[in-house]
Amino acid sequence: MEFPPPCPEIPVADLNAALACYRDRLGFAVDWAEDSIGLAGVSRGSARMFLSTPAFRAPLGISGPVLLWLNLASRAEVDALHAEWAAAGVSIEGPPGTRPYHKLYEFFARDVDGNTFRVFYDYGWETR
Repeated sequence: MEFPPPCPEIPVADLNAALACYRDRLGFAVDWAEDSIGLAGVSRGSARMFLSTPAFRAPLGISGPVLLWLNLASRAEVDALHAEWAAAGVSIEGPPGTRPYHKLYEFFARDVDGNTFRVFYDYGWETR
């Protein structure tokens, strides 16, 4: 059995504010939104995610913020996304850098609700 890519559910306080952030700053397409239930779907490339409000998550007792690992294909892609998001005003914790203790080239960015994207390239295979 081959698993498909997961579709994480990202906790947000205000669906419309989160959709604006994901569309205008993070570069995602808004695929659909249902404000009456507090749920929306966004995508960028093959990445698909759901944004959900506290009312939607309440029955399951799920809260946030969450950490999302975004594995890119090269250092150049990490640098390009960092530049794109920095220009769009995304909250970023500094420039991309090498973390030799786990062989990642990465940076961290946050959405308007404090959910964190750990954007990285795993260069460990280069040293094997």
